[in-house]
Amino acid sequence: MEELPTQTYRVTRADLVRYAGASGDFNVIHWSDRLATKVGLPGVIAHGMLTMALAGRAVTTWAGAGDAVVEFSVRFSRPVPVPDDDEGTEIEVKGVIKGETEGGLTQIDITATCHGDKVLSQARAIVRRQRA
Repeated sequence: MEELPTQTYRVTRADLVRYAGASGDFNVIHWSDRLATKVGLPGVIAHGMLTMALAGRAVTTWAGAGDAVVEFSVRFSRPVPVPDDDEGTEIEVKGVIKGETEGGLTQIDITATCHGDKVLSQARAIVRRQRA
């Protein structure tokens, strides 16, 4: 099994504001600590699709091009808390090549964590090998 280089992404509250504007997802759990804790969350959390997009960015980096990604899927296993400070939090994305097909496709199993907690499960991608 070949391990791929770890990709680390910082997420701040400012990133959540930009993502909300781009996606149209203005759910209060992504901007209000008071309301997020009221529904049982540890505080403001990152959008799940933002977390998935960061894992997808790692896949395209490993694959060498966005159009090399044939399939990409994840399950959300834990929220990503984003503190109200200048540091934010980090999401670490790791990948392992699980196998290759005769058709030139490669399966990558993905692990995404935040502070050691797994935030995505059953995350995997199928990519086309890039020709040199």
